[in-house]
Amino acid sequence: MNRKCKPVKVGDYTFDGKKIYIQSMLNIPAEDIKGSIEQAVELEKAGCDIIRAAIPDMNAVRLITEIKNAVNIPLVADIHFDYKLALEAANAGVDKIRINPGNIGGMDNVKAVAKACKSRGIPIRIGVNSGSLEKKLLAKYGSPTPEALVESALGHVQMLEAADFDDIVISIKSSDVKTTISSYRLLAEKCNYPLHLGVTEAGTERMGLIKSAVGIGSLLLDGIGETIRVSLTDDPVKEVYAARDILKAIGKGNGVKIISCPTCGRTKIDLISLAKEVEERTKNIDKNITVAVMGCVVNGPGEAREADIGIAGGDGKAALFKKGEMLFTVDESKALDALLCEIEKL
Repeated sequence: MNRKCKPVKVGDYTFDGKKIYIQSMLNIPAEDIKGSIEQAVELEKAGCDIIRAAIPDMNAVRLITEIKNAVNIPLVADIHFDYKLALEAANAGVDKIRINPGNIGGMDNVKAVAKACKSRGIPIRIGVNSGSLEKKLLAKYGSPTPEALVESALGHVQMLEAADFDDIVISIKSSDVKTTISSYRLLAEKCNYPLHLGVTEAGTERMGLIKSAVGIGSLLLDGIGETIRVSLTDDPVKEVYAARDILKAIGKGNGVKIISCPTCGRTKIDLISLAKEVEERTKNIDKNITVAVMGCVVNGPGEAREADIGIAGGDGKAALFKKGEMLFTVDESKALDALLCEIEKL
């Protein structure tokens, strides 16, 4: 799909399909200002492009100023039901507001929020989830089908458009991967607003990453999506690294890409530990290179010929190679340091 979306600015970023922006959400209690600030800083360091914070009450609005003073990336206020929270968040200088126009109390309230956001250049993300679908749509479709989710999202869009507001981003999430993919594909055909991708309530780190990789990755390969959030029941910093890895896996992300063989009976070094250590030590390197960690010379310079730099195990030894050409051999104990040294030279 060659989808063209309406550009929408979020802080200093523009959602226009040229870059996929990574989001995550604070999971510190909103009243813990210090803890929220510390987590926001960690998210920014990990490579998060946009941070979202729940604003459950008026006291939580003070989070906005504090966090914006601590980080240099946009902040999204996540708001449910109370339109006055959206007004206060806009007044506090938040960069984007996430609401469902249908649950903030009628068109007068929608118009008030739209007016406040429009005057300050603040976009609104419409967030539709399968677990909170309107009763009339559940009755119409029988379950949270893709058609039901899309109808819900477009109904909310119409409310904002009726309030003369069109700086809109849409998310339309399900905890079911197939439903998520089908919903976004259908929505992408029906509107040109930027789309925020994610599989909601995806689960713990292991399964959540698998479901997110399938759902988000499939859609991005379709040319759908301008911003993503990997939803994990875990430290949100892990969401950022997971999102970065998904983007690298489909050729849209920056940083070191690791390829490594699964090991076999020919493997004579502790390749599993070595590969994990290489992955950990290179996760914050922003060079766009491919690093190979291979178990033997069969899978080394041969199968990993296209790697920018790589290492192949031997009997207590390791051979380093560059673009398929052998460089030198070192003892297994020195393999990691030797590889990191060569990476630094690139």
